[in-house]
Amino acid sequence: MKKEDCIFCKIAGGEIPSKTLYEDDRFRVILDLGPAARGHALILPKEHAENLYELPEETAAAVMVLAKRMAAVMRDRLNCDGLNLIQNNGEAAGQTVAHFHMHVIPRYKEDNQKIGWVPRETPPEELEALKEQITFTKTEV
Repeated sequence: MKKEDCIFCKIAGGEIPSKTLYEDDRFRVILDLGPAARGHALILPKEHAENLYELPEETAAAVMVLAKRMAAVMRDRLNCDGLNLIQNNGEAAGQTVAHFHMHVIPRYKEDNQKIGWVPRETPPEELEALKEQITFTKTEV
């Protein structure tokens, strides 16, 4: 289902022009207009889901298959030195458009991008408490 006021729904549906790299009945892959690196692309599902929590599992799996294929194309055609897959959920995580999308970012040794985080130290007892809090079984999900 498409959301009428969603810009990514409009782009994925072809209502707003984009630099489309790939399209099928479920996805449109476009060049990002504010790229982190040369060739930075976005995978947009045509069906609206605000974030990963709302995305059907079948679509989530298909996104990863498509991302893998895009990665191979970028490696071969752009001669990139590496690649990031980034998917943000919620404002605190950096999501700026409320439509699930995955960034496929080719990386180059001299691109001067810093995509990552500052590692923190966690005491062993906190790691154990987190493990207990988060561990789940197949029947819980």
